[in-house]
Amino acid sequence: MSARPELGPLQPGARVGLVAPSGPPKPEQLEKAMDVLRSWDMEPVPGKHILDRHPRAGYLAGTDADRAADLQDAWCDDSLDAVLCVRGGYGAVRLLDLLDVPALAAARPKPLVGSSDITALHVFWAEELGLATWFTPMIATGAFLDDPVAADGVRRALLEPYAGRAFTSAAAEPLVPGTAHGVLTGGNLALLAMLNGARNRKPVDNTGRIGLLEDVTEEPYRIDGMLQTLLRAGWFDGLTGVALGSWSECGDLADVRSLCEELLAPLGIPLVWELGFGHGPAAHSIPLGVPATLTAGSEPQLVLD
Repeated sequence: MSARPELGPLQPGARVGLVAPSGPPKPEQLEKAMDVLRSWDMEPVPGKHILDRHPRAGYLAGTDADRAADLQDAWCDDSLDAVLCVRGGYGAVRLLDLLDVPALAAARPKPLVGSSDITALHVFWAEELGLATWFTPMIATGAFLDDPVAADGVRRALLEPYAGRAFTSAAAEPLVPGTAHGVLTGGNLALLAMLNGARNRKPVDNTGRIGLLEDVTEEPYRIDGMLQTLLRAGWFDGLTGVALGSWSECGDLADVRSLCEELLAPLGIPLVWELGFGHGPAAHSIPLGVPATLTAGSEPQLVLD
């Protein structure tokens, strides 16, 4: 497989742009994250509005226009070698209609890094720009700063070649056995459901892909509804396999597991429970948009081709 330049790896001394497309980071956590990046021989370059607050909604890191401008400017800045989204929360979907797609497409491809609410950007980058991205813990949060294993996964994502890397977890279980091959897609369930039905969006075609799904702080009935939304919209049509990640603070995990098995096992494709990505401890950093092999057997794992 040929390397995807938009996934790195970065070289020593790389300049990396930091942006907050969703919620605002805590200043002290942002500073700690920048210190970690410096320890990896990177030069962090924060966006102009990264510590802003929306005048009405404190859950947003500044106005939509300013957050979109920071993201656009970082991506289009040829002096930057990667764009790291520093935290999730909510708000990235509000930026999608404000982005200049021709300008983004004309820029030099580079790693776009983040997870959770940043799923909106991962989908946009895949569909509008045809680029692969990194689904990783957010660097200005405890999920990165207080979790050395997760932090090292982000470091490896940025600085080491990704081909051949394998992912699993102690909790991984096969719900439907088998082996699947395909390009990785998906991310946060709530965001995938939120993006469904957008007026100008091209129809989703996941034929030949492996779906990744995870979420946080969603009750089982909400997960049920969001899975129903994607099922009825055809999001699962053509998938070769599904890997489920963590479901942190989503109620009784046994209930979530049973729900996922009830709704997804009838698809008849390999299905793995809790592969270790998402919002749980020691969360993996996994690229989206690259081919991989999912094995749902006695030792479930996902291997990048």
